[in-house]
Amino acid sequence: MADRSEVAYTTAGGNDYPAHEQTYEGFIMLVKYGTATVALVLILMAFFLT
Repeated sequence: MADRSEVAYTTAGGNDYPAHEQTYEGFIMLVKYGTATVALVLILMAFFLT
């Protein structure tokens, strides 16, 4: 059996955590504004199409 006590991604060299965090923050911002945009479109459709 292999010794699996050490997780590879935490010890791997070359991990760029600042870039990872920047990408994650961009994704969260996209989801937030995308959700708000879809909600606004639905509200406007409900108002103008009824």
